[in-house]
Amino acid sequence: MKENWIPLNTQEDIDKLINIFGGFHDACLKELYMWTEHYVDFDLSMSISDKLDTRIRALFQRQWENPSALELLFEEVTRLSITPSTENYDSIIYDGTLLYKAGLFYWADDKNWTPGKETNYGVNWIAAKKVSWREVSQWMGKQQRYGITK
Repeated sequence: MKENWIPLNTQEDIDKLINIFGGFHDACLKELYMWTEHYVDFDLSMSISDKLDTRIRALFQRQWENPSALELLFEEVTRLSITPSTENYDSIIYDGTLLYKAGLFYWADDKNWTPGKETNYGVNWIAAKKVSWREVSQWMGKQQRYGITK
């Protein structure tokens, strides 16, 4: 699954991505898909990993070109905090952030967000040990990419 993914390893990598995607300005989190290595087999036995095996793929679209959409792959996820917008409020990301602190990458939909700040209510954020990204501007529009709707 690593085809075309660009890993983030340094602050320079993070800064480059933020610059390429315009700081997530005028963007939205279109879709989010999370999975683990845990499963129940056909004989009803359960398999559970003892590693940080949670992964998340997140699709972002924005109102700008080159690129218009990108996908982030979070591996070894340690925290996911998503608060859906309430009725009569939009889900526009005006300026997001991506940073590296104490061995973890953090993405948040608020430029001023910082890890551990308890007043972060309503900010969507993800923490993971590894992050990669790829440009997917061909994924614009309403169509779902991670699942099928009825």
